[in-house]
This record gives sequence, C-alpha cells and structure tokens, in this order.
Amino acid sequence: MASAATAPPSPGKLKRIVAASLIGTTIEWYDFFLYGSAAALVFNQLFFPDSDPLVGTLLSFLTYAVGFAARPLGALVFGHYGDRLGRKKLLVLSLLLMGGATFAIGLLPTHATIGSAAPVLLTVLRLVQGFALGGEWGGAVLLVSEHGDARRRGFWASWPQTGAPAGQLLATGVLSFLTAVLSEAAFTGWGWRIPFLLSGVLVIVGLWIRLSVDESPVFQQALAQAEARKADPTAPAEKMPLVAVVRHHWRDVLVAMGARMAENISYYVITAFILVYATTSAGVSKQTALNAVLIASAVHFAVIPLWGALSDRIGRRPVYLIGAVGVGLWMFPFFALIDTGGFGNLLLAVTVGLVLHGAMYAPQAAFFSEMFATRMRYSGASIGAQFASVAAGAPAPLIATALLADYGSSTPIALYVIAAALLTVVAVAVAKETRNRDLADIEPSGAEPSASRAADAHTV
Repeated sequence: MASAATAPPSPGKLKRIVAASLIGTTIEWYDFFLYGSAAALVFNQLFFPDSDPLVGTLLSFLTYAVGFAARPLGALVFGHYGDRLGRKKLLVLSLLLMGGATFAIGLLPTHATIGSAAPVLLTVLRLVQGFALGGEWGGAVLLVSEHGDARRRGFWASWPQTGAPAGQLLATGVLSFLTAVLSEAAFTGWGWRIPFLLSGVLVIVGLWIRLSVDESPVFQQALAQAEARKADPTAPAEKMPLVAVVRHHWRDVLVAMGARMAENISYYVITAFILVYATTSAGVSKQTALNAVLIASAVHFAVIPLWGALSDRIGRRPVYLIGAVGVGLWMFPFFALIDTGGFGNLLLAVTVGLVLHGAMYAPQAAFFSEMFATRMRYSGASIGAQFASVAAGAPAPLIATALLADYGSSTPIALYVIAAALLTVVAVAVAKETRNRDLADIEPSGAEPSASRAADAHTV
C-alpha cells in the first residue's frame, strides 16, 4: 500500500505536473541540442575559420563537449540545494540559466568581428548551458516520480524524458526550415541566430507553466521529518546530500553511470555525429540529414512513453537491457544503411537507432529515482546521470569524428558504441530491480523495505 505521501494525485493535477516537467525539459534540451546541431553545421566556419573543415568541426565539437564538462558541477550544486530546498525552486533557476545563455549565443559576435574572443565567449556560454542542464534533469524527473505512485511510475516519469527528442525535434525542425528557405550564405551570415533568439520566448512560456505546480509531496514529507529531527537534541545531525550519497548509495551511483554509457554515447552518435558522417562520407546534403533526424525524433518521442509503460509491467532492467543489446547489434547495419546515400535507408537507420535508444532512456527516470532515498535523491540521480555524461555523451561526437578522420571508416565508430553497450549491459545486469518501490519508504542505506520487496514479487 502506498503511503499518504505517495498516494497518486488527481489525474488533472498529475497531468499539469507532467506538462510542467515536459515543457521545461523540452526547452532546455532544445537549447542544448541547438548548439550541437549548429556546431556540426556552421560553428566551424563562424568561430574557427582558420582551420581546415574537419579540424574546424573537431574544434567546434570540442566546445560542444565543454558543456558536458559543466554538467557534473550543475548536478552537485543543484542536487545539493534541490535536496535541501526543494525540486521546484531549482527547476525554475535552471530554466532561466539555460535560456539566458542560449539567447546570448544568438547575439554573440563571430570570429570575423572580434577575433579569438568569439570562441572564448562561446565556450563560456556553453559552460553555463551545461551547468544548467546538469541540474535540470534530476529535478524534472523527480518532480513527476515523487508525485505519482509505483504502479505507473515508469510511464509518467518517462514523459519528462520525451523532452529530449521533443527538444531535438524542435531544434532540428527550426534549423531544417531555415536551411530550406534561406540560401547557405544567408543562413551562415545571420539565419543561424534565429533559433537561439527564439529561446527567450520559449523560456517565458516554460516559466509560466513551471511556476504553477506544487512541490513534491514526498520531498515535503521528508523535509518535515528532517526538521523534526533537528529539534531533537538526541538525533544525529543530517549529513550533506553528497556525503550521504557517497556513504550510502555509491553502488547505485556506479550502476547509474554504467547504465548511461550506451544510452548517452549512442544518442549523440545517432543525432549529432550523423550530421557530419552523412554529409562528408555518404554525400548526403545537410537538408536531407536534418530531415532524417527530424522524422526519427518524432518517432522517438512517441515510443518513449510506450517503453516506460512496458517497464511498469516487466521491470526497468529487462526494458533497459533490450535497448542496450539492440543498440549494440544495430551499429553495423546503421552505418551500412547510411553509406548507401539514400534518404529512405538513412531514415531507417536513424529511426531504428532512436527506437532502441528509447528502451534505455524511457525507464531511466524511474529506475534512477527508485535507487535513492528522498533527502539525497536529487543529488544521487543527478550525480549518477551527469558524471557519466562527461565520459559518454561529451566526447562521443568528438571521438567519432576523430576516428573517422584517422581511419576513414565507420567500423571503429561502430565498435566504440558496441563497447559502450557491453558496459551498460554489465551495469544493468548487476543492478537490483526497482519497479514498484515506494519512494517514501526507501531506506537511507539504499536497502529495500519488506513491503517493497513484496510488491516487486507480483506483476502489475
């Protein structure tokens, strides 16, 4: 039986909470992915013009990777205050930071105007983006996870995850439209700024919706219990969330990091590096590559809640393993299809890749949330997710581009993704199943209470 704190809210209230998380994450991912697409398409010309084209792309992706380097810091800072002050306040702050940095990129002078200061300023703004996104993900998925009940948590918590393909869809759609209606000279000269400036409007909408929802009841209950312990002179002092995570949940953090490897690496190879590979090696136009990612992202958006619902029925681990194994097996066919140069094959390659990625990404929100106790959940989930991104998503396009430059073949890139898939399979295989845990009952040690173990024994 769910505790009072975890009793499901009314359907209307839950939908508003899901909408607030989804719209906010969509905007944040739009901002983040917009940079990645621009890095592949124009930033090498605008900010690194003295380099040859492939080296310029490498440098452009290097600034892209810098954003990932800031994500662990964002996870630490936002996780700490999110576990102390609440999820909602930190989500509002992350949205403001991300939107402000993205809007500023749209106003940034290029190398032709201010010289070497341009890539420096671009890198600083990318750091702000990464810092904000490092704190966004954990808060968004927890706000939904902690409002719902265990029976359908995988489904509802997967909706904030659709913010990634929705943001990718929005960013790619805007860029695709602009490259279609503008000449290459116009797009390179000023058209690329439009999507970044649009972020200002999107942030206003996101803030209006996000400010209208309530704080997580599970967190409110945990906060009240913490305040009561403070008033008791015999009770031990509460440890900082980071210290508590390292002491009680270090195994869970390692599992989360391992689980993220294939998910993160495959996603950025499929959606970011593909714009380089398809245009340079397969002879596909920028417009064609963008259109393929656009359509595939729409399918990705649609399948994530389905994978999340399946994780409620058969468990988080089985669904996650389907995605990890599937992505590993798909890599060689993925590149073989792209090499044909046909749009249909390109679309099939990207779509199947993203559908398999969704099997990992959909249950991830509930899976990671169910690993950690409430007063360290924001920190634990964020640290596990974002520290992995430094080794996974951050260098993925950079490594893939370097492998392509060195070997002139997709084979080393496919092997790179397969190695990540094997690591994820091992991490998820050794993890405990978390489906049906009551988030209010998870012990600080990470041990599962008897009631939750009993709940795990039956199939919903």
